[in-house]
Amino acid sequence: MNQPKNIFLIGPMGAGKSAVGRQLARALHLSFMDSDDEIEARTGVDIPFIFEKEGEEGFRKREAAAIDDLSKMDGVVLATGGGAIGDPESRSRLGGRGFVVYLYTSVDQQVARTNRGRERPLLENGDRREILEALLKERDPMYREIADLVVDTDGRKVHSVAKEIIDQIS
Repeated sequence: MNQPKNIFLIGPMGAGKSAVGRQLARALHLSFMDSDDEIEARTGVDIPFIFEKEGEEGFRKREAAAIDDLSKMDGVVLATGGGAIGDPESRSRLGGRGFVVYLYTSVDQQVARTNRGRERPLLENGDRREILEALLKERDPMYREIADLVVDTDGRKVHSVAKEIIDQIS
C-alpha cells in the first residue's frame, strides 16, 4: 500500500490521538494538526471557554468548520476531537479525504487518561465513567463506520501505536 496523503485520527478523548499524531507526523515527514488547537488559535480562547459561552452546539459548529478546512490540506496527520464524528458532514469529509484511523480505547483507560491534563467540558457535570461509557456507546459505531484501520491503544506506548499504524499503511 502507498502511504496515504493524509491520515486522520479519530476516537474518544484519552485515546492518544494528539500524542500518536505527533509521532506519526514526525516519522512520516508530514505536518501535524490538531482540530482542537486550530479552534483555539482561530478564536483566541480555550475550548472550555467556548463551551461556557456558546455551549456544545456552538463548539461543534466551529469544530466542523475547522475539520472541513484541515481535511482539505495535503500531507497532514490530523487529530480530531472525540465528538467530531457526530457531525455527518465531518464524517463524510474525513472518510473521503484521507486514511482514517480509529484509536480505540476502553472506558477504563479513558478514565485513567482523562484524569490528568486538559480540561474536558463534557466531563465536568456528572460521573466521569458514566459519561465516558455513554459517549463510547453512542460514538463507537460512527468511528467504525469511517475507519480504514482500528488500533487498540489500551496499555500501549505511543511509539508502539504509531509503529503499528505505519506498518499497516506501508
